[in-house]
Amino acid sequence: MAEQNGTEEAGRSKAPEGGGRYPGGYRTPSESVVETTKSLKYEDINGYGRLFGGRLMEWIDETAGLAAVRHCCNMVTTAAVDNLQFKAGAGLGDIIVIIARVTYVGHTSVEVRVDTYVEDVETGTRRPINRAFLTEVCVDADGRPVPVRYGLMPQTEGEKADYEGAQRRIALRRQRREEGF
Repeated sequence: MAEQNGTEEAGRSKAPEGGGRYPGGYRTPSESVVETTKSLKYEDINGYGRLFGGRLMEWIDETAGLAAVRHCCNMVTTAAVDNLQFKAGAGLGDIIVIIARVTYVGHTSVEVRVDTYVEDVETGTRRPINRAFLTEVCVDADGRPVPVRYGLMPQTEGEKADYEGAQRRIALRRQRREEGF
């Protein structure tokens, strides 16, 4: 297939100059975006009439995993959940929108940012209720880590800021491990 607009076959982006670490080339964060929508039901609500945090964590993990699989084109497993911040609650009947995208790619792992919103049914306006960062590890059929085939090529200023933020979070994770956390 002929190359068009700087992209290769199957939506893979061309590797930047000096690239080559990733055998599959490079992909953009927008190629990994996954959006999940849920309507809150009784089984999602805790004893105080609000969204049960554990249920939201489950949905965040699933959505992050799908974004990582979409980027890696391979099985993944969750290695860590970082910065899970509950900013606001949600109640019965609310529409929850969960959006995940890859923000950083390492050798065998990817970082995924997940933003969660309550969507107003009448206006479509979204109010943020949660943000989390998850580390997903690319694994083979036996569950052993394998190299990620595709690197990440941020395009927009927001994607570049997410990438730089990921580098800072990675350094903090490394420091916490060294300190025994």
